[in-house]
Amino acid sequence: MSAIAENRRARYEYTIAEQFEAGMVLEGWEVKAVRAGQVQLTDGYVLIRDGELYLIGCRINALRTASTHVHPEADRTKKLLMHRAEIRRLIGKVEQKGFTLVPLNLHYKGGRVKAEIALAKGKAEHDKRNTEKQRDWERERGRLMRHKVSGPSAG
Repeated sequence: MSAIAENRRARYEYTIAEQFEAGMVLEGWEVKAVRAGQVQLTDGYVLIRDGELYLIGCRINALRTASTHVHPEADRTKKLLMHRAEIRRLIGKVEQKGFTLVPLNLHYKGGRVKAEIALAKGKAEHDKRNTEKQRDWERERGRLMRHKVSGPSAG
């Protein structure tokens, strides 16, 4: 699995409960742009409409070399593909209090572009601060361990 785009903010803003993989319906110019890395997931979210999943806010910037007869729309709503039973389960969870669907990343699997989406709950402000403290501590601990291993040179 090679990542194309990552939504790192999602893990900061939300507590991830479950992760799912979904296929994406893309147009030709979008596939070319994705292969060139012209994707931004930061403002993306997943919406359920008529029993189907849609990825909204995922920006795919068209390449200058896209066909002249195509009028690319960077913020086009993309349909996500999952088994009907999985979608029904997700609908049940989302209708419960506080759950939402957020895209975590886009990646290749078997030559196809897949979206990893998560069933998530919004974090309160103090939880975000705790996440930041934890991250800072991990970074500091790594720094201390590296320093301890290399150590000051004796001489």
